[in-house]
Amino acid sequence: MSATALLGRRSRVAPVPGLGLTLGITLAWVGLIVVIPLAALAIKPWELGVAGVAQSLAEPRVLSALAVSFGAALLATLVNLPLGLLLAWAIVRLDFPGRRILDSVIDLPFSLPTAVAGIALTALFAPNGWLGAPLMAAFGWQVAYTQAGIAVALIFVGLPFIVRTVEPVLRDLGRDAEEAAATLGATRPQTLGRVVLPMLAPALLTGAGLAFARAVGEYGSVIFIAGNVPMVTEIAPLLIVIRLEQFDYAGAAAVGLAMLVLSFAILLILNLLQRRLRRGRR
Repeated sequence: MSATALLGRRSRVAPVPGLGLTLGITLAWVGLIVVIPLAALAIKPWELGVAGVAQSLAEPRVLSALAVSFGAALLATLVNLPLGLLLAWAIVRLDFPGRRILDSVIDLPFSLPTAVAGIALTALFAPNGWLGAPLMAAFGWQVAYTQAGIAVALIFVGLPFIVRTVEPVLRDLGRDAEEAAATLGATRPQTLGRVVLPMLAPALLTGAGLAFARAVGEYGSVIFIAGNVPMVTEIAPLLIVIRLEQFDYAGAAAVGLAMLVLSFAILLILNLLQRRLRRGRR
């Protein structure tokens, strides 16, 4: 066999044995569990026609539910950003009694059933609850059965995403850059603002995207504490369930499609910001 034929044969050999088969299985599986359901969701609403979809999404109840879901998810994400950063910093950089317990408690929303979380939060923040009663007596604040209760539930379920995304980056960061900045005369706030936070920004945006995506679609932990009053505390996932119970499948799919488009747009913006931050670091 000539050298040219041997080289041509080697070039046709896959770099990883079984790559074609595994890639085909992976793409087929992704298509089965992701692409096909999303395609069905995108097609189903158009049974109503363009005017029907527009009319369905323009209903005040639908607009209110979307505003409540996305507004509460955005608020919860903004609250979780500094809170998650502080918790990740405490777990990685500080040594205090109960640190391992705190580290374990962070993962509680991952393992706790959402309905159980909703019941527990409602019991805590109800007007006669352990936290709700003092807040009502001291400040007149009612948390449960209001939009504030929705935000509390979404903060609870979204916090671990930011902590667990930032924590490994903070571990790998080390203290060399901070010590170098201190050697050059930077104060502690300057070091945090100009050295540490820019390095953690991509991880923070990734965690924010994950927390926001979880919060927008959250159902089980919200319906108990929200009160579910139409036009006030009704979330979009609950409205989808209501339309399904009414056999309005196209209307439910229309709301789901609106949530999908809005979520994708927000996550795309976060992804572009993350990419720009990474390019700026280079």
